[in-house]
Amino acid sequence: MNILAIESSCDETSAAVLANGLIQSNVIATQLIHEQYGGVVPELASRAHQQHILPVVERALADANLSKNDVSAIAFTRGPGLLGSLLVGASFAKALALGLNVPLIEINHMQAHVLAHFIESPTPVFPFMCLTVSGGHTQIVRVDGPLDMTVIGQTMDDAVGEAFDKSAKLLGLPYPGGPLIDKYAKEGNALAFKFPMSEMPNLDFSFSGIKTAIMYFLRDNSRANPDFIAQNLPDICASIQHTLIQMLLIKLKKAARETGIREMAIAGGVSANSGLRTTLTQLGNELGWNVYIPRFEYCTDNAAMIAMAAKFKYEQGDFTAQTVSPLPRMSM
Repeated sequence: MNILAIESSCDETSAAVLANGLIQSNVIATQLIHEQYGGVVPELASRAHQQHILPVVERALADANLSKNDVSAIAFTRGPGLLGSLLVGASFAKALALGLNVPLIEINHMQAHVLAHFIESPTPVFPFMCLTVSGGHTQIVRVDGPLDMTVIGQTMDDAVGEAFDKSAKLLGLPYPGGPLIDKYAKEGNALAFKFPMSEMPNLDFSFSGIKTAIMYFLRDNSRANPDFIAQNLPDICASIQHTLIQMLLIKLKKAARETGIREMAIAGGVSANSGLRTTLTQLGNELGWNVYIPRFEYCTDNAAMIAMAAKFKYEQGDFTAQTVSPLPRMSM
């Protein structure tokens, strides 16, 4: 079983090879062109994918010491994501699978983030809970099996990753701003400023309110002191990060109480945040949870997680037809 996987849901062009159940290569080409625009420009992203996809695939095969003729199946991200970006990956995967006469495997991007935990040991024990957090999604997922996942809580408006990036933009930080908030937060006092946390029923989230609160907080204090942000940047970042993390973990604790599950994992781009990783580990020690946190390279968008998800589908004989089309709003 040699699976070539392709990930192109947003602005990372990635290819990976899984052979004999293990990841042999994971190549990622990052698109730097979006920095000057302060966010991902969909049309530019799709064009960059067209430029990167062939070199990335060739490099992934070379790193795995395989040729295209050794490939048993082609996996690709069907959704969710940007339509233009998804089209590039899907079209390439379909053409290659057709040319090689091998099966095609469609993968849900968010399911793949969860299954990234099976790339390396230790791996979670079923059932486990996974907090999937990114720029486009915030979900609590109950995972009863590799192909058996249920979303039991999710954001009703904005994702937590968007809240990080929007806050960074209000602070005048360049894109992508989430990692910069994490960087400055390490030097600040997380309790220096207090922001209101939204209350949502059940296990759902809302992050639109805190973004508005941060905007008014910065506006009012900057009017009183034009140098307020510059003078207090580490404390502001630490306070914002602390509030967003608490909003996530309050719901995760509630989910643990309601389900009795003590196996806890995080996934998605925001799971690379050092504050979230540290706080979740501490909380796990206090509550007796087994906590699973992927390596940084498997938190952000990557094809290794697509390959791992494809492994489970391959074993079940779950293949897709050449008529498949991308689904930008594909649900879990």
